[in-house]
Amino acid sequence: MSSPPDQAMLRESLKGVTEEVTYGGILSFMRRRYTRDLADADVAVLGIPFDLATTARPGSRFGPRGVREASASLAWERKAVGWGFSPLETLAIVDYGDCDFDAGNPAGVPDEIYECARQVLATDTVLLSIGGDHFVSYPLLRAHAEKYGELSLIHFDAHSDTWAEDSQRIDHGTMFYHAAQQGLISPAHSAQIGLRTHNDSDHGFNIFDAPTVHDMKPADLAAQVKGIVGDRPCYLTFDIDCLDPSFAPGTGTPVVGGLSTHQAMQILQHLKGINLVGMDVVEVAPQYDVGAITSLAAATIALQQLCLFASAPQ
Repeated sequence: MSSPPDQAMLRESLKGVTEEVTYGGILSFMRRRYTRDLADADVAVLGIPFDLATTARPGSRFGPRGVREASASLAWERKAVGWGFSPLETLAIVDYGDCDFDAGNPAGVPDEIYECARQVLATDTVLLSIGGDHFVSYPLLRAHAEKYGELSLIHFDAHSDTWAEDSQRIDHGTMFYHAAQQGLISPAHSAQIGLRTHNDSDHGFNIFDAPTVHDMKPADLAAQVKGIVGDRPCYLTFDIDCLDPSFAPGTGTPVVGGLSTHQAMQILQHLKGINLVGMDVVEVAPQYDVGAITSLAAATIALQQLCLFASAPQ
């Protein structure tokens, strides 16, 4: 029997699976309770509807809403395939709502996102953030590095996002260059997976481009990545355009030749054991989607990230 609708507001426990109908009710992430009270939370899901840093098609400001809607189709599962458990049973997860910022003052947005993330992390709650364009990872990394120190980055993407520039701009293609230059992340202990656009320099990052990924078994690739990041605090960012457009057309800068959803899920499952301290899924632009498959892929990737965190060494 299905649970009463609107568990996002009526749920008593922060844990547990409820079989609410997928086509109705308030659109919290995976039917988690909407709240800013983090006293008992292990993970806070934060939407960041920002897309002013895009260099191609805009629209990822609608990503958090699209991913929340698609996640309703996953929320009733008692076990996540490939993991044998549901993170909804083992973790106290809340939907924190969306980060508030003034889009009319774009220069101030990075600090507003950073401050929102910092406040959540100060409560010892882990963040799962949903973008928004990929620039949002930069202020998120600032907040996480402030708490955990220099981070290892596991970066799934079609693009390196490390194009060098003399001045710092609000741009979703340069922020990891600046993050490395500022000591937020260690390129030598970081991995970029699925790249298939050219950059003259790897800037010291360990790169597994898309052709390499296609030639490797997911377990072997994940083993190499785990060797690179070791037991260092690790931030995992997943740009949905890492997936081939046949699996994720709803994004701003699609590039053919990417990963399948199966490959991505297998790699994430084999990363079990990393010291995951923060995570995000970005660049979902629902207006370019077909049958909401991109939003569904992103919601599933987010679920995989929650499983990964739930299985991390405590």
